[in-house]
Order: sequence, then C-alpha cells, then structure tokens
Amino acid sequence: MLKVILSVAFLAIISTAIGYQQLQATLQSPLNISESTQFEVKKGTGFNKLCQQWQAKNWVESCWRYQVIAKLDPTLTDLKAGLYELSNTSVINNIKKINQGQQISFSFTIIEGQALRDVLANIKNAPNLNNDLKLDELGKQIINEDTLLEGWLFPDTYHYQHNDTASSVLKRAAQTMQQTLSDAWQKRANNLPYNTAYEALIMASIIEKETAVASERPLIASVFVNRLNTKMRLQTDPTVIYGLGENFDGDIKYKDLRNHTPYNTYRIDGLPPTPIAMPSKEAILAAVNPPQSDYVYFVAKGDGSHQFSTTLKQHNAAVKTYILNKKN
Repeated sequence: MLKVILSVAFLAIISTAIGYQQLQATLQSPLNISESTQFEVKKGTGFNKLCQQWQAKNWVESCWRYQVIAKLDPTLTDLKAGLYELSNTSVINNIKKINQGQQISFSFTIIEGQALRDVLANIKNAPNLNNDLKLDELGKQIINEDTLLEGWLFPDTYHYQHNDTASSVLKRAAQTMQQTLSDAWQKRANNLPYNTAYEALIMASIIEKETAVASERPLIASVFVNRLNTKMRLQTDPTVIYGLGENFDGDIKYKDLRNHTPYNTYRIDGLPPTPIAMPSKEAILAAVNPPQSDYVYFVAKGDGSHQFSTTLKQHNAAVKTYILNKKN
C-alpha cells in the first residue's frame, strides 16, 4: 500500500514539474514523418520498446515524457501486434491506433468464373499473406473433405490483415459457398436432372463459363436442363477447355472435341465429374431454378450474347448467320 502511495505521489510531483501544458503539448506533438508509413508492431512489443524504436528513427525526440504519460494512462501500454499505417498526426493518435488494433486491411478477390489454378496462382502472390496452403491435400485443409476444391470458393473480395494465412481466407470463401449452395438447394425446383447439391454446383460452374451476359444465365440453365432431361449431351465448349488444362492454346480443334476425357461433354453423357470454375450466386440460383423453356440449342453471336433455338433447323440457321457467314 505504501508503494502505491509513493508511486502516486511521485507521478504527481513529476506531472507538476513538467507542467500540465507541457504534457498536453507532448500529447499533441506530431509524429515526425513526412508521409504515411507502414510500421509493424511485433508480438510482445512493450510501450517503452515501441517508443525507443520511434526515437531511433527520429520520429520522436525523447521517450521519457511519453513514459510519464503512459504511467498516468496505463491503457496506452496495451499494444496490439500487427501492421499499421502511421501518419504525421499526433504521436498519441498513432499510439491509440495501435491500442485499438486498427491494422492495415488488405484484400484478395476471387473472380466469377475463375478456375482453381488461377485462384491459387493469385493468392500465392497476395501481399502480406502467409501462404500455408498444402496443395496435395487442399480439400482436407479448406473444407475438411478429400476432394478437389474446384467450384467451392465463392467469388467475392475478402479482407485480411498482415500475416493472416491464405488458408483462413480460402476457408471463408468456402464457408460462404457452402452456405450459398445449401440455401439455394433448399429452394430448388422440382424435376431437376441432378440429385445432389454438388451436381448443381457443377452445373452452375458450366453456366458461369458459358456466358458473359448475366441476364442470360437463366436461359443457359434452361437449355442444359432440357438437354439432360431429354438425354442429350451437354456439348459445351468450356468443359472441353477445362479438360485440356494447360494444353489449351486458345483455340478448340476438331480433335479436341473427339478426344474422350471425363470433361469432354461432346463424348460423355451427363455432367462432368467436378465443377470447372467458381460460380457466382446468380449462376447457382439459375442452376437450381431454371425457367421453363423449349430451348435446347444456343450459339454465340460474337458480342458475348447468344441466339437460342428450339429446333435443330433453327440452330443451324443461327450457326450460319453468326459463325459461318463471319468466316466467309
């Protein structure tokens, strides 16, 4: 008790000696930097060490007044590790930013229609992110299943902080996709040509890759559902391209369409074994609730949109209009 009394008395003497006005001036003195600067507060850094680091950089002239201030306000010594953007505002404002854990926020974006290999290539180069991904067991690491992660990452922008792990970002993307798919599957239409939510995810990924026009997703879905319900093959180029992988040179050749792979929907019946990209929520909703239509064909017009047809005769005419005439 005596020590506490003496400590309080000592601080009172020091405060009086310095003067209230001087303490206030110290509180409001700017951090001596010319522009915003990133600074990492490492785990275990104490208040005195932080001030010494700033003094070594000539950001503050002296630490002893700040040490006195910290004694008067112990909350200032609660420093949270992380990467911060410091400014030439007051020293105390910068310290409070660290007290409150207002770290720099970084972001990583998964784009609609991206394939897993592209997502992994991008996250490998994401700044300030600890790449802890185990590529040989990625499914187990992210969704706790021994399966390909293709299709399971929801397209969105994910924010993270310095030294967060890549797996934590992808887990959030996977959880969002799982919830989105589960919600959509619960509200699915009747008589769909697939029996599981995963098959709907596969279909959604194909829909996503087939059109760049968002409004066409439902009609694309109706075409594929009509084909499957009538035992027609899907015959969709994006699955062929996915099956070719790195061997795809930008142009599908006749031999590619004849090549029998698990993803060549010109040769196989039904759906391919896995998704071929990361589908959007809209593509998933289209897959589980396609509109009623008689369309079973479509052909690209060349502007990103498609011409839909109900008969082979109509389709052949559309092919002549939009593809063959352009080649002549």
